[in-house]
Amino acid sequence: MGDFERVRTHMVDNQLRTNDVTDLRILDAMGELPRERFVPSAKRCIAYSDQDVPLSAGDGQRFLMKPHIFAKLLQLADIGSDDVVLCAGCATGYSVAVASRLAGSVVGIEKDPETVESASALLVDLGIENAAVIAGDPATGGASEGPYDVILVDGAVEVLPQSLTAQLKDGGRLVVVEGRGGAGVAKIYVRSGDVVSGRFAFNASINLLPGFEKPREFVF
Repeated sequence: MGDFERVRTHMVDNQLRTNDVTDLRILDAMGELPRERFVPSAKRCIAYSDQDVPLSAGDGQRFLMKPHIFAKLLQLADIGSDDVVLCAGCATGYSVAVASRLAGSVVGIEKDPETVESASALLVDLGIENAAVIAGDPATGGASEGPYDVILVDGAVEVLPQSLTAQLKDGGRLVVVEGRGGAGVAKIYVRSGDVVSGRFAFNASINLLPGFEKPREFVF
């Protein structure tokens, strides 16, 4: 067993199982997919650590979500084998790759064209045929490919746009972490007819996804 295989198994056993991730499909998918390939080469040594792994620098810094929080969000979404899934803000495509093992088809949406290109190439290289990454604004969603059974927001938000919940099918679920830092909570939103209702699921702290910030208020 190679080094990455060992740390991948360690991640599953010590981060996922110990945090009540019991869905064997998720455990198998995250135990098999090479998470290290979805991060910059300089960050591969921490690809399986219990932290948000930086993918880029600057004001629009992006992260790969903590493994156990990501897994718990997937489990909360209860993805079925025929479901159509949207991963909003998928960055390098890890969420898309894992979700592709659970769903019928997956669409990832990402703003940066170069990231879209590299994520798409990686999915092809891994032999993933039921998923694609497209260019667009994650906060706007991917209405042209929807509606969706499940929407996963791949980062924390301060404001959840109605444009995303509007793309849920009847009975569709959206899972997201709302709030910054220690104030973050995971929530699930479910559409029933014209009504979308949300409920608390668990406490969660992950980095904010650019484009989902609360508008700054004018102060006199």
